[in-house]
Amino acid sequence: MNGGGGVEADGERHDPRPDAAKWFLSGDDDDRARYRDAIRRACDLVLDEFADEATPYSGATPEELDDALARFEMLPHEGDGLVAALGRTEPVLRNSVGVSDPTCVAHLQCPPTIPALAAEVLLTATNQSMDSWDQSPAATQLERRFVDELCDLFGYENGDGVFTSGGTQSNFVGLLLARNRVLLEEYGVDVQQAGLPPEARDLRILCSADAHFTAKQAASHLGLGENAVVTVSTDDDRCLSMEAFDEAVSDLRERGKRPFAIVATAGTTDFGSIDPLGPLADRAAELDCWYHVDAAWGGALALSDDHADKLAGIEAADSVTVDFHKLFYQPISCGAVLVRDESAYDLIDRNAAYLNPERDDDAGVPNLVSKSVQTTRRFDALKPFVTMQALGREGLASMVEYTIDLADDAARLVEADPDLRLVHDSDLNVVVFRYVPETGRTGDTAGERRVTDLNEAIRDSLLDDGEAVVARTTVDGETCLKLTLLNPRTTREDLRELLREISTRGTELETTTDDRYA
Repeated sequence: MNGGGGVEADGERHDPRPDAAKWFLSGDDDDRARYRDAIRRACDLVLDEFADEATPYSGATPEELDDALARFEMLPHEGDGLVAALGRTEPVLRNSVGVSDPTCVAHLQCPPTIPALAAEVLLTATNQSMDSWDQSPAATQLERRFVDELCDLFGYENGDGVFTSGGTQSNFVGLLLARNRVLLEEYGVDVQQAGLPPEARDLRILCSADAHFTAKQAASHLGLGENAVVTVSTDDDRCLSMEAFDEAVSDLRERGKRPFAIVATAGTTDFGSIDPLGPLADRAAELDCWYHVDAAWGGALALSDDHADKLAGIEAADSVTVDFHKLFYQPISCGAVLVRDESAYDLIDRNAAYLNPERDDDAGVPNLVSKSVQTTRRFDALKPFVTMQALGREGLASMVEYTIDLADDAARLVEADPDLRLVHDSDLNVVVFRYVPETGRTGDTAGERRVTDLNEAIRDSLLDDGEAVVARTTVDGETCLKLTLLNPRTTREDLRELLREISTRGTELETTTDDRYA
């Protein structure tokens, strides 16, 4: 073994580390200076190339974006420094969706708070890995304390939880626990060890027809198949119909199927509808079903004294999904899944000798990997922690309340426009409507196709021109437009101008569609 690798031929010692090793943060003065310079330059880029543009979107097409990026090698053989590297992000920043723009109103994509953006700097620099305590000691303790208070917020006395990447993962975990519980308790099968028994083919999940697609996705990932999900029709308010639910259960029992999980939604993606959480909790108890509430969107109502009652019954859920990157105004990604009974995580617990050995369990060392379907995981709990410390629950609640009121204002503006038709007025901050000019109210198939094309064309033209980012969806076979109003900086006047522009563009575009259907 050669022990003299650090000595030159003339006997002088040299530093064997690669030159690129200088690009790491340490206590060295030069390293600290490079870090400050890098963060300052990144901050200036965000302000100059993103925030100062003040548009919802540049209007660039996929082809134009490809052309703009084609001149950059993704994996260059040699780098040419930080300044050049950051400069190459300019076309990305200029052509990103302006999530803080008042007319970026398409999706559940919130503008993040400045305290949360500051927290991102802290958590990325410290780079804690939330799988084991020895990789994230203070971070683990903070996440646990945050989860404890979150459980209190939702009425869980003996609850627990863990941060996730968002609603998809949280919904998956809820149904994973439900599947493992029913097969262990009713059939004596430890799925982690033995896999799915034949009886699993008869397991069924019940949810609203407007529930998020991740219920079916989770069923597929869990080996049950998407056909294991039984969708229940909704009432006039787009909430799950209890009458239809009871009929579905009766039908399943007659066919020898076992309903084992109920998924209620507190804020459906298209309509912001909240299912009857209390009555579904009662049914879950009667049927011995795991009760999961997808409150990825509506969970933030718990912060508000004015709206928390809309979540009545959520405290009876076995598991709850909460997303912080929606109405808690956190940068993506940031979510959590909570369980009412902390022992539920025993259903997915496992030990790895290098990470969370059983001796750690015996010693009370909190290795959070035992509650998560992820191993390496970011310290995302720091973001809502810093935001809460800066703004408080009242500050966040005021933004939730403002945007719900704003959606009510938008609905009234739609109703006042003769060329717009309100499709759904939500309990949350979303408005679904259509552009339906008088000439498009013929009721025949050709007329309906014409109105559908008009609504698609309006949405596309707004995006292509960089005027607004508006969502489109389909309701009862009809193409509709949707405003998702998460931004507390959007005003009633912003919406008045946007709706006026939608009507104006619709009128201008009618000529094109008239020619097509002439």
